Amino acid sequence: MTAQQSSRQPAPGTGTSLPPGAQIVVRDEEWLVKNVTRTDHDGDRIEAVGVSEFVRDQEAVFFTGLERTRDGAPGIELMDPAKTTLISDDSPNFRRSRLFLEAILRKTPLAQSERGLALADSFLLDPLPYQQRPAQLALSGRNLRPRMLIADVVGLGKTLEIGLTLAELIRRGRGERILVVTPQHVLEQFQHELWTRFAIPLIRLDSAGIERIQREIPAGRNPFTFFKRVIVSIDTLKNTDQYKHHLEHIRWDAVVIDESHNLINRGSLRNQLAQLLAPQTDALILASATPHNGNARSFAELIALLDPAAIRDPERYSAEDIKHLFIRRTKVSAEVREKMSGQWADRGPSESVHSPATPAEEKIFEELTQVWLPAEGSSVSDVPLFPYTLLKSFLSSHTALSSTVEARIKTLVKKDAPETTGAELAALQRLRDLTAGMTEQDSAKFTALVEQLKAIGVGPRSETRVVVFSERVQTLEWLRSTVPAALGFKGKALEEAARVMHGGLSDEQQMQCVEDFGLADAPVRILFTGDVASEGVNLHRQCHQLIHYDVPWSLIRIEQRNGRIDRYGQAHKPQFRALILTSDVDGAKDDRTVAERLLEREDEAHRSLGTAEAVSGLYRAEAEEKSLIQDLLKGRTVDESLQHTAEEAGGADDFLADFFAQVDDTTAPAADAAASDDSSAAPPQAHVPRLFTTTREFVDEAVREVFPDAQQSLGMDRDPENGLISFKPPADLVHRLKALPPDYRREQRLSERLLVTLNRKLADRSLVRARESGTSSWPEISLLTDLHPVVEWLTDKVLVKLGRQEAPVITADVEAPVYLVQGIYSNALGRPTVVKWMAVTGEEVTDDMVGTLREAGIGPTMANPLRRHDVDGLRAGIPDALEAAEAFLSRHRSDWDEALLAPIEEYRQRLGKWEQSTLAGEETKDELSRLADSLLTTGRPMLRVLAVLDSAHDGSVAQA
Repeated sequence: MTAQQSSRQPAPGTGTSLPPGAQIVVRDEEWLVKNVTRTDHDGDRIEAVGVSEFVRDQEAVFFTGLERTRDGAPGIELMDPAKTTLISDDSPNFRRSRLFLEAILRKTPLAQSERGLALADSFLLDPLPYQQRPAQLALSGRNLRPRMLIADVVGLGKTLEIGLTLAELIRRGRGERILVVTPQHVLEQFQHELWTRFAIPLIRLDSAGIERIQREIPAGRNPFTFFKRVIVSIDTLKNTDQYKHHLEHIRWDAVVIDESHNLINRGSLRNQLAQLLAPQTDALILASATPHNGNARSFAELIALLDPAAIRDPERYSAEDIKHLFIRRTKVSAEVREKMSGQWADRGPSESVHSPATPAEEKIFEELTQVWLPAEGSSVSDVPLFPYTLLKSFLSSHTALSSTVEARIKTLVKKDAPETTGAELAALQRLRDLTAGMTEQDSAKFTALVEQLKAIGVGPRSETRVVVFSERVQTLEWLRSTVPAALGFKGKALEEAARVMHGGLSDEQQMQCVEDFGLADAPVRILFTGDVASEGVNLHRQCHQLIHYDVPWSLIRIEQRNGRIDRYGQAHKPQFRALILTSDVDGAKDDRTVAERLLEREDEAHRSLGTAEAVSGLYRAEAEEKSLIQDLLKGRTVDESLQHTAEEAGGADDFLADFFAQVDDTTAPAADAAASDDSSAAPPQAHVPRLFTTTREFVDEAVREVFPDAQQSLGMDRDPENGLISFKPPADLVHRLKALPPDYRREQRLSERLLVTLNRKLADRSLVRARESGTSSWPEISLLTDLHPVVEWLTDKVLVKLGRQEAPVITADVEAPVYLVQGIYSNALGRPTVVKWMAVTGEEVTDDMVGTLREAGIGPTMANPLRRHDVDGLRAGIPDALEAAEAFLSRHRSDWDEALLAPIEEYRQRLGKWEQSTLAGEETKDELSRLADSLLTTGRPMLRVLAVLDSAHDGSVAQA
């Protein structure tokens, strides 16, 4: 191979991707490559930012298959490395060269063969190994793509686990376009966590947000291409008829679907949405504490979204079949339990507060017992389950019972009820009369609630907060209107002390309730909420008290409610109380019949297993309640019902309990899939070469180089004691900040002044202060992680300090010229499979560029003698250095490929055993096989000369 041949670069779009950080020429202007993805028809899609004067800081997208010069030649020029121009570096301590090399190291995606975590300990959260396991599993290569179901039980921190996983994908160039889909009431919470913890910005596109975007963008433009990273509610997006066209024509690097158990029902709008999104993304992360509905086929369909070839028989499969896709831990799992000391207070017992029925309530118990739910004989209603609907309404409140009675009367009257329903109408009228004059004085539970609230300290002169759950909207609204006054709140405080949250509110109203309750300075003290808040909502920031005003007849729902305050980060022991209405009426089914026993069973299961999900064997709250009522009609007790349903479920689907009833990690699929031999050890760290030891050093030096007069040009102030950096962002940075949440930008006035820090303690204090604020939960100071827009902006600024295809010459302690060369092999998808940082001296090549730099004395304390180098002579050596570098890569390529080949071959074997079924959808066996092929290294490497180290000895350089 000749030097000229070795230096020839593969043409863009023909098998080798342009690496982020490379400079290209398009339409006679210079651009910096930000990201590259492969398209089906138009070659590589290149996202770039302008470098040369006319297009400086402008963002653009180019397609290698579409860009052509006037004579038909490729219009995107990747410069020949043999034509690299060498320039001397006159900056102090060779700062410009060191920053340039560090910027290239930072901008280059990690190779696909790098399985370790690169960023896990750099974010604003505790470094807990169990929360890092999902990212470890995603990068393990066990699946062809980073796809998995995170099924940790309530409270372990699934949002943080998702954030860590997305961060690692971003570092590998696989997280530029991100779509997060959540229930509407957790949109802002999820968005808040990803930005404040990880500096991953998501634009919230709630229903109002999409309408606003569609007014701002050109007619017909896809609103989901306007921002690269968005979060949208599943309730908004499930309208696939409205958004299907947009979603079908966009590909994502990563899609996250939270509370993914809502996707299970085949044919539902949510299921159709998932079926639409799954083929359109590389990474797919599903999250749910309750992903299993007790049906093997339904769960197999959920798994098929991740890997259509994982399960051969949807009626019978094992943990082994899905261990590459599934991770689940409970609070009693060994790894979780060992790391939670002092960071998650143990929960208190579920206390039953007995409330003897008032005379008015006893009359209703008599009517229900004798007419609707007699021990012997038939009910007055010919609808078997309706008497229990009445009972549950009454056990909630007389207002809820009144509403249920009125609705049933309207139904019967509208049907022009026949004579057979006359008795039921008469019975309903009696219940209507019994509830008509009732007030809070006639409610035993109301009296007990006020007493309990006072006992735990809720009142006008107290900061204590409490969550009060009820299944009935009528009960919630009634309590909101009566309880604050009974506690002594007056004037403005009377209106502000309590909030109501239920499914009838808009997404914005629900998010506002959650945010206000989490702000320490906000006046709200009581959150009356329905079970809309039992999934995914964090209510533990300022609260550790929870009261069940009425108790759901489902172990799963009780556990979900309790999980709102019993979760990672809870500093105080969670306290649970349940109001238990009791009756002296013979045969009355008061709260002791069902509610109290369910509370006891949930508490027992939580302490022994870490979850109550598998006790009944039904795995769905609705199924648990329906089965329990049917068993009550047959005369069974709660315990008999739970035993019966568990035995019934112990047939064909019994093996699924292996996934959801783990007692310790030794048998859990999660441990096998993600943990190393030592399950308590932290996941392995990635080898990430760095010339600067910390981000702080890089940022400090970058500011000095790019803005030598930062105090004047940026109005920058720096506090050396606490590490606070304050400055006015210039126009190009303000443009980048448009990717941040609009509420955050507006509230913190980011276009006027930015407050950032590299001090984690300072950033954490700012986050805590924000939660204690009564105005905004967004912190005014953000942590400069490697993913932060300010760090990325400075990195790009450093890169463009050198001109088109220029490389610096550095005076160093070397005997002969050393050429620093970057070498990248890619796969057919354009992703780097091998990334090597080489130092070439003659024919000798090492792939430890950073080590060579340190041995040569390159560092912040080195002096720059400002010597003039023989750049023509050094340039003449570039072709030979490139040839030696490519020969080195070629010799070792097969060794490096082994890390990729093993999991791909394992998948091929699994694919060979798979029989195509209806679960496969559009992803056939042939398509999966082609996907496996596309992950292998292909073509020749892309080479780039980064710098040359020249000797400081007098004989090798000309004096300046």
